[in-house]
Amino acid sequence: MHRTNAIQTDFERYADLGYCWPLRALGVAGADSACQCFMQYWNGHIDRFAGRLPRERITLTIDTHLALPWVCELALNPRVLDAVERVLGPDVLVWNTHWFPKFPGDRTYVSWHQDATYWGLTPPKVTTAWIALSESTIENGCLKVLPGSHLGDLMPQRDTYAPDNILSRGQEIAVELDESKVVSLKLQPGEFSLHHIGIAHGSGPNHSDMPRIGLAVRYISPEVVQQGNQRDLAVLARGKDRFSHFDLVEPPVREWGLDENSPQKQALQRKIDNNATVGNPKS
Repeated sequence: MHRTNAIQTDFERYADLGYCWPLRALGVAGADSACQCFMQYWNGHIDRFAGRLPRERITLTIDTHLALPWVCELALNPRVLDAVERVLGPDVLVWNTHWFPKFPGDRTYVSWHQDATYWGLTPPKVTTAWIALSESTIENGCLKVLPGSHLGDLMPQRDTYAPDNILSRGQEIAVELDESKVVSLKLQPGEFSLHHIGIAHGSGPNHSDMPRIGLAVRYISPEVVQQGNQRDLAVLARGKDRFSHFDLVEPPVREWGLDENSPQKQALQRKIDNNATVGNPKS
């Protein structure tokens, strides 16, 4: 099958499978440049988080598109938005971004979970683009999904607070999954996948000698409502916002420091106040 036809088929099956992959966002040179930007950013700040658990680094990993122009450029990549538009329609907001680095021998992992259980976003017109800036393989802990698990009721989940779990509460699905049906979304640098807010997904530790660097970008339709008392921040990525459920902010024009009162810091606090697990280390 020609790749163009294959992509068409992938999008047609997104509603049934809950994911679409692989898609191309950046060329190899573009991915390498973005990866270098991330490593410079990470190495410049990681010392202040020494001794902290992976889930306690949220100011370093979450909503950086509101503080760093180059991250916002990734979130607003036209190729990614073209794909998101196929899933959500012509009006698109960027609600959240989250870095998921795993370095060689890193024991951190993401347990099996469903985002819809924790994010407080309804209706579920939400999709995540997982953009690989380095190769993402089974050995270094690529994203895994359970096809079709977004259909029907959400599965019971429990909090474990496991120290190596990247998730804020170490939350995991509390029933046994059929591992024979799991799909590993292996990606080359510059490729990305899309997955539904309700699909069961996770990723293992990095057992390889190469890093796995990826950015998850959470896109929503403007009709989506965030539970809680605080109006969350969002960036209008495409089309129009006819609902005004979120406070829209412009992409950053300069780099904000971690200690400044940046839109990133404001967004994190609002998520914490709304008890949205994506940004709440206490929940």
